[in-house]
Amino acid sequence: MNLLAKTKQICRSLNFKPERAKGQNFLIDENVYETIIAAADLKPDDRILEVGPGLGFLTARLAAASRQVTAVELDGRLADYLAAAAKAKKISNLEIIKGDILRANLEDFKAEPYKIVANLPYNITSIFLRQFLGGARKPESLVLLLQKEVAERIVARPPEMSLLAVSVQYYGRPEIVAGVPAAAFWPRPAVASAVIKIETFSSGTEREDEKEEKSFFRVVKIGFSARRKMLKNNLAAGLKITPARAESALEKSGLNPQARAQDLNLQDWRKLFVALKDFVV
Repeated sequence: MNLLAKTKQICRSLNFKPERAKGQNFLIDENVYETIIAAADLKPDDRILEVGPGLGFLTARLAAASRQVTAVELDGRLADYLAAAAKAKKISNLEIIKGDILRANLEDFKAEPYKIVANLPYNITSIFLRQFLGGARKPESLVLLLQKEVAERIVARPPEMSLLAVSVQYYGRPEIVAGVPAAAFWPRPAVASAVIKIETFSSGTEREDEKEEKSFFRVVKIGFSARRKMLKNNLAAGLKITPARAESALEKSGLNPQARAQDLNLQDWRKLFVALKDFVV
């Protein structure tokens, strides 16, 4: 039985109808599962946090290749099904948490190194990345199935940078592993997807301390506050300094005074932050 037929059979047995609002588009392509597993580069001692396990097709593969899997599922019906299926298959290294990943208490889990593998609901991507990349206990890596447009924004380079791109690239090295067509899901979504991997930087390297980090992102957010305006004008308005002083900071950083925020890469932002640090309150 192929994955599409198996997915429909399980949904019928549960009297379950996928809800678009919950991002319930189930992956039905074996090749994509293999791509995700290969990208995760799992080791026998790895601990995995899976988000949105759905019907558990990826979950079983993760459990077979790692020491422990903690799967967080928002839909209570799916969480109950996963728990029953795991018990029936005698999968002993799987913990099912029923709840919202953005509100789940995972401090005990994050006390040891871990990796994230997730088929994320598209509407929580940005806040999920902020929460897990910006936290004190970051994962070693993230392998995510995302909307293709979002994945492309994350790995962007000048002149297509965005606040999301800077935010992710500040914490790790992202790369698109593979494109995934809409036909790889049931129900079929309206957009294409992509598998993306983010290798995070080790804590304490290539990062400022917490206070510096907050100030750095304040400057970046100000810079992107009005994309059509020149960066010097956004900085002047947001930091309450004169355009001339903002232009001087750009020149001191070796940047074009006429540049817009999307023209700067991460290292450009770091140099600009140093030049503006005295004006950040």
